[in-house]
Amino acid sequence: MITKLLHTRYRVQDIDRTTTFYTKVLGLEEISRHTSPRGSELVFFKAPKSDELIEICKYDASGPVIVGPDLTHLAFQVENLQEFAAHAASLGYPLSDGPTQTSTGSIIAFIDAPEGYEIELIQRP
Repeated sequence: MITKLLHTRYRVQDIDRTTTFYTKVLGLEEISRHTSPRGSELVFFKAPKSDELIEICKYDASGPVIVGPDLTHLAFQVENLQEFAAHAASLGYPLSDGPTQTSTGSIIAFIDAPEGYEIELIQRP
């Protein structure tokens, strides 16, 4: 039986640009970096208050990365969405949607990562 979620993987073509986005824009910590036995370049990240990891994978043998619209996204909680939006925009990543107030009092917004993956930002009440 499954006991725990360990990580979520996103395959990218430009691992350096994506790593910069995850560390400088999102503020995630790079946990490890290595090449897998099959030749994939892997970088693992962690959000400050989370146990699960995010794996970024560059594996050219799989062909080009094609990110489908509205297929998947990562969601992160932020303390202050307005401050985060200003920070991200100053680094070239403006909000792509929102902010929007939800019926529960949360405020949500979205930005796009370098490869086109959508990132949801949630400010809880």
